[in-house]
Amino acid sequence: MDRPTPYFEYREIPGGDGWYSWNPLDRTRFNTAVMGELITRREGDSCRLRMVPQLRHTNLQDMIHGAATLSLIDIALFATVHVLGTGEAGPSVTLELSTQFVGAGNPDQPLDAVTEIVRETGRMVFLRGQVVQGDSVVAGFSGIVRKLSSRGGASA
Repeated sequence: MDRPTPYFEYREIPGGDGWYSWNPLDRTRFNTAVMGELITRREGDSCRLRMVPQLRHTNLQDMIHGAATLSLIDIALFATVHVLGTGEAGPSVTLELSTQFVGAGNPDQPLDAVTEIVRETGRMVFLRGQVVQGDSVVAGFSGIVRKLSSRGGASA
C-alpha cells in the first residue's frame, strides 16, 4: 500500500523487495534520533518493522536493551495502523501496550516487529505481534491505539 502521510517519510526503497522507509519527516524526533532509520513492509495480513541495532541500543550484557525493543514495538503499532489499517499514524496515541520478553536480542542481527490488526473500529485499533530475529522470538506483545484527528503534530 502506498498511502502518503503528512507525518512520516513513507516511500518505497528502490530494489528493496517491498520495503518502505518509516521515519518522521523531522529527523530530530525520537523515532529516528534514538532508533535510527526504520523500514517497513506488508507481509500478507501483517506489517514488519525493522531496525538495525547499533551499540547505543545495547545493555551492559551486550544484548539489545529492553527499552529499544519496547520502542520498536510502540513504533510498530503506528506503522501497522498506517500500512494495514485506515488510521493516520501521526495524530494517534498508544492507550495500552503489554509485552512479554521471552528471549535476548542479538545486536548483530536486524530486529523485526511483526504486527497484525486484531480489530479496528472507528476510533480504536487492537493489535498483536512478536519481535523476532530470524526464527527466534524476542518478545510477544499486544496493544491498543486510539486514532485521533490531526492537530498539526506527530505523536508516534
